Amino acid sequence: MPIDHGPSAHYGAAMTAPEAPLADRMRPRSLDEVLGQDHLAGPTGLLRQLGAGPLPSIIFQGPPGTGKTTLARLFANSTGARFQQLSAVLSGVADLRKAVKHAEIARDGLERRATVLFVDEIHRWNKAQQDALLPHVEAGTVTLLGATTENPGFYVIPALRSRCRIVRLEPLEPDQVRALLERALGDTERGLGDLGITLEPPAIESLALAADGDARRALSLLEDVARRVEPGSSVDLERLAALVETAQLRHDRDGDAHYDVLSAFIKSMRGSDVDAAVYWLARLLAGGEPPEAVARRVVIFAAEDVGNADPRALQVAVAASQAVQLTGMPEARIPLAQAVTYCTSAPKSNAAYKAIDAALARVKATGSLPVPLHLRNAPTAIAKAAGHGDGYRYPHDHPHHIVAQRYRPDEVARDVYYQPAPHGTEKTIADRMAWWSLQLAQRGEDG
Repeated sequence: MPIDHGPSAHYGAAMTAPEAPLADRMRPRSLDEVLGQDHLAGPTGLLRQLGAGPLPSIIFQGPPGTGKTTLARLFANSTGARFQQLSAVLSGVADLRKAVKHAEIARDGLERRATVLFVDEIHRWNKAQQDALLPHVEAGTVTLLGATTENPGFYVIPALRSRCRIVRLEPLEPDQVRALLERALGDTERGLGDLGITLEPPAIESLALAADGDARRALSLLEDVARRVEPGSSVDLERLAALVETAQLRHDRDGDAHYDVLSAFIKSMRGSDVDAAVYWLARLLAGGEPPEAVARRVVIFAAEDVGNADPRALQVAVAASQAVQLTGMPEARIPLAQAVTYCTSAPKSNAAYKAIDAALARVKATGSLPVPLHLRNAPTAIAKAAGHGDGYRYPHDHPHHIVAQRYRPDEVARDVYYQPAPHGTEKTIADRMAWWSLQLAQRGEDG
């Protein structure tokens, strides 16, 4: 069901019961209380600028606990608009219609109030549900504020996306999380100030790091610590470690975080930064990425980015993939590290990768060109009578086992697809190809 809040309702202590979770009680009540996201909530931030003009539709994208819902509410409050909330997980088209009906009544009533419709986890709505929302956003019946942890380019329909500003929220920095924890420890109205609990600097620093940029997670961890200690306690690093379980890294295998880490991994390998590649490998494995999936990526990398500059890279990668299948984790990390460090430190060439793509494009453009007669198979008397194989020159009967001969249809005979890199093993390949051309030229032969 839609949740309707008036324009003066602040999302903070005024709306939060004392027994609510600490993360809810400590939500900022104004943009001035927001920690981080200065590009949106800071003195010259986008939300302050937008609040002074016509109300635009916005989609807030970012990891969990970065303030998407809070900023949406605060932005709506700052405009004086009527605020309605839907959860895309729990609501459907029927709920949307009710919300729109209420928005029409508010718009056409005596107060002439605009309505901000906040759709949490908007990526959970399918195309039909988003299509149902679109005409009401187009008509200005509602101003849409959406929140998503996913990339709107993949999960929000283009027509709706084109009518919204997309703003990105980043994970909080450790010092920002630390400031939030200190605020909660000292706040006697909404926080834990009445309990008199203190965390020693190394402990609060450790807790801030464990939160991994997630404000909600940080406050939940702190609240869990507060439940386990006596009022007035001082918690040092050793005691904190006993109270808080090891936090899991942010690595949703179905979300953007996964692809961001994977992208950093591949780009570090391509950039020949061995330590960076090993770090991102560790992030993938610690985040629960199947080692078999990592191994497949390394095999592809060995062929695509190392190629013939060091053909052994593919052998190492394939061997590591087989070893991963044999051993499983945790031992699989070792052959993976061997393959990653080898491929990252190898000379690089994408010449083979570019060659096949260029050839495929040419095939697509020219179609099924006929095979030259002298290259055709001649297994029968009929084929031989048709001239199949006539004029074929057997390379082993010629000096250096090379001979000038057309091996392609005339239409593509002069195309060049493979251009070896001038380093690594591919330099040897390039030198050999050049030597072949020289030998044929000296014989006066032209393929």
